[in-house]
Amino acid sequence: MKKLFRSKKALSPVVAAIILIAVTVAVSLAVAAWMGALTFTFMGTEQLDIRSISWSWNDTPANRQFTVTIYNTGTTPVTVTQIWVNNIDKTSSSNIPSSGLTIPDGGHGTITVTYPYSNGTSYQITIVTSKGNKFSKTFVGGLPA
Repeated sequence: MKKLFRSKKALSPVVAAIILIAVTVAVSLAVAAWMGALTFTFMGTEQLDIRSISWSWNDTPANRQFTVTIYNTGTTPVTVTQIWVNNIDKTSSSNIPSSGLTIPDGGHGTITVTYPYSNGTSYQITIVTSKGNKFSKTFVGGLPA
């Protein structure tokens, strides 16, 4: 019986080490490729800068409008889906298309809203993107930004 066990051959330590190294390298390459793909999908950032607002006065309050100029300072195109004034959704009274207003990275866009503003009153303008990010800035009605 002892003769039977002695005749069995095992892998040499050198071959075993080479196999272990090959498996480790293969697994690490697969993990690196997965992490790289994951990182690139999260690297794009949405960042909007509400730079200016112009007020269009009309004696009839229901016909007053303002136009907001937005710059995309992020690294990915941004789709604007809503505009809020003092935490009230005013998208339906704006020129934002139902599919949203897409602003390329480095680009800018404008949104015109019909709103019965008053001169000298503060208004918080909030832009909401398709990803749910909100960007706000406060302006005083009727005054240049």
